[in-house]
Amino acid sequence: MKTEVTLKVKSKFVNKFKNGYPLIFKEAIMNINDVDKEGAIVKLIDEKNKFIGRGYYGKQNKGYGWILSRKENEKIDKAFFERKIASALNKRASFYNSQDTTAFRVFNGEGDGIGGLTIEYFDGYYLINWYSKGIYKFRDHVINSLKTLVEFKGIYQKKRFDTEGKYIEEDGFVLGERGQFPIIVKENGVNFAIYLNEGAMVGVFLDQRDVRRTIRDKYAKGKTVLNTFSYTGAFSVFAALGGAIKTTSVDLANRSLSKTIEQFSINEIDYEAQDIVVEDVFNYFKYAVKRELKFDMVILDPPSFAKSKNFKFSASKDYKDLLKEAIAITEDNGVIVASTNCSSFDMNKFKGFIDMAFREMSKKYKIIEEFSLPSDFRTIKEFEEGNYLKVLFIKVY
Repeated sequence: MKTEVTLKVKSKFVNKFKNGYPLIFKEAIMNINDVDKEGAIVKLIDEKNKFIGRGYYGKQNKGYGWILSRKENEKIDKAFFERKIASALNKRASFYNSQDTTAFRVFNGEGDGIGGLTIEYFDGYYLINWYSKGIYKFRDHVINSLKTLVEFKGIYQKKRFDTEGKYIEEDGFVLGERGQFPIIVKENGVNFAIYLNEGAMVGVFLDQRDVRRTIRDKYAKGKTVLNTFSYTGAFSVFAALGGAIKTTSVDLANRSLSKTIEQFSINEIDYEAQDIVVEDVFNYFKYAVKRELKFDMVILDPPSFAKSKNFKFSASKDYKDLLKEAIAITEDNGVIVASTNCSSFDMNKFKGFIDMAFREMSKKYKIIEEFSLPSDFRTIKEFEEGNYLKVLFIKVY
């Protein structure tokens, strides 16, 4: 039985928590230094000692832990985790029935009631992501719940935390059978090579599923497509399968070349007919302007923060300027797919960046499609930062 630490909430933040906000943050707690053990159960009370909620202490980049229950007598034990995970699995029942899509998120942190924890499904394999040492202390509850609730080929985990702020690189195998990697999963009928045993990333970001399908089904045919910050080329694969004349994938990481070739190849696309460029995206924009290259579609999906030898990028500060670079090499009547996973600003502010960029470039535009997270990435309205994905399809005039 874990000892419980009582944390007192400052009066100005009490209503925020009572209204359902789940993230425990330092500024809200009077006595945050009373707790120092990651994974400790904490009880939040107001200044009159009235119960607000119960959760756990665990430092991650967002805060100091998460409220898990607002019922005073509810215990945070194996039964609690099993109830939450069972409820989440139930909400994804339709995904399990799909032949076309065999990779999706089955548990999405605070959206499913346990911040700091995500679980993904890859054709019979489950991948658990732990975002703090605190949530990792509940490892046995989560793994035993999965063992009870689902049939699986194997379970893997990734520890997405470290004292230096880096991911811990490890094999990650937990139990069941070891996968023969890559395992090939399907997304809307398209193949993806997935690695559950290689560091922090697996080979595809599942939250862009609806965006990729839209590019393939509605926008790619007969078009030249530039995919920047392309990672393993997932957008390029969908564009090529949608009938793009040619795709150009640009990413600074050396591994992006072999990974992109692999994704094209498992979908029987001739990768030699596509351009795969290992280069700093910012340098590539300058090169394209110099060579007077223009594209019918430019896909912009940068990380929230990126650093290369010559450039630093922060989505909240620099997205507008990045978009101006894209506008400069987009054909008239072309489309820019502008995407960000930065949680520090909302869709309205993002649209403000778009508007400013087009004004400064003296170009006209129209937003023709808008996306946020797909249905398996459940969010709650009380925690807007959790609904981080913002994607706009913009027609350039």
